[in-house]
Amino acid sequence: MKESQGRILVVDDELSVRDSLREWFRKDGHDVHVAADAQEALHKLQERPGEWDVVLLDIKMPGMDGMELQRRIQALDPAIVVVMITAYASVDTAVSALKSGAYDYVTKPFDPDQLSRLLRKALQQRQLQRENLRLRDQLQELGRSGEIIGQSRQMQEVYELVRTVAPTDSTVILRGESGTGKELVARAIHAHSKRRYFPLIPVNCGALAEGILESELFGHERGS
Repeated sequence: MKESQGRILVVDDELSVRDSLREWFRKDGHDVHVAADAQEALHKLQERPGEWDVVLLDIKMPGMDGMELQRRIQALDPAIVVVMITAYASVDTAVSALKSGAYDYVTKPFDPDQLSRLLRKALQQRQLQRENLRLRDQLQELGRSGEIIGQSRQMQEVYELVRTVAPTDSTVILRGESGTGKELVARAIHAHSKRRYFPLIPVNCGALAEGILESELFGHERGS
């Protein structure tokens, strides 16, 4: 038995479509579930939050249509990849679905091989999203491991300054005697800034000769 590649939910009011898609995707090793309407789909999604990868969603259904269900799905879990499916293709519908956040838009009747390729690409996007979230969590943990410790009034003022300047694009100069924690404060500012997911590169300017400081930091062009 193949290892499950992803958890898929097929939402379509046509029994033949649900059965066909379920069999196709199960052969590819996916964990496939089906729903006949929007209410059943929402129930399944809410039963296992955070576990779904892709929803294949019919646009034309009795009751709540696919466009409204798509909005509900994204409210539940914005990371779920939604692929819209329909027998009633139109440019306006396609544009509307994609603007609302759908990953792609396919029409009936389906080409099984083409749909399988589309699903693999959708799952790759979902996997990248999960890896990005995991990396961000790890970076946040690393940032927290070097947080400044202190409860005094002076330290509270430092915390407040860090929170004030971190979200801005302003240049910040930290002054103080050696050993007072300037680099620690700089790291705290970086950890709370919009650039926290990018590297922070400390440079020991004191170790560079004054005459070559600028060329070492910014480069040097011969003859300039």
